[in-house]
Amino acid sequence: MRVVTVKIPKAYLDELNNLVKAGLFPSRSEAIRIAIRDLLQRELWSMKGAKPSEIKLREGGLGAQGH
Repeated sequence: MRVVTVKIPKAYLDELNNLVKAGLFPSRSEAIRIAIRDLLQRELWSMKGAKPSEIKLREGGLGAQGH
């Protein structure tokens, strides 16, 4: 995995911390990884016409499932 530095509004960080405290995610990093994965799946779906469940993301690249 790579480290990425981003700037986000304090309100986003506060709410992210609340999700972690509530036990919905084990860490902020994991919550952000999941959010990015879901965004990429949705965008690839709209670009490629595949269903989000058919898009498989793997570390090191993106691609359709089975490729």
